[in-house]
Amino acid sequence: MKRMGMMIGVAPGMVAEYKRLHAAVWPEVLDLITRCNIRNYTIFLREPENLLFGTWEYHGTDFEADMAKMAADPKNQEWWAFTIPCQKPLESRKEGEWWAMMEEVFHLD
Repeated sequence: MKRMGMMIGVAPGMVAEYKRLHAAVWPEVLDLITRCNIRNYTIFLREPENLLFGTWEYHGTDFEADMAKMAADPKNQEWWAFTIPCQKPLESRKEGEWWAMMEEVFHLD
């Protein structure tokens, strides 16, 4: 198992919409997340900076393949059509990233 984290901004004026969408995530998307070996997935919002922090545990053996499966799923693509306009990527993210991945530097169970 690997703990992972990522950050992204929320586009101006989109906080309420982002919260509304995530108050009722589609069951097909939740099932896909589970099938892609992600557990204990949480997204936190920091206002007034409007930053999102996502954290989860990856329980699979091929993260890239699982993320490709997630990206290829038609229902997830439909979900992203609603959520992506709410997001504002960080300028400091690496090339190819939408959400900026983070390095784990400390953990205590």
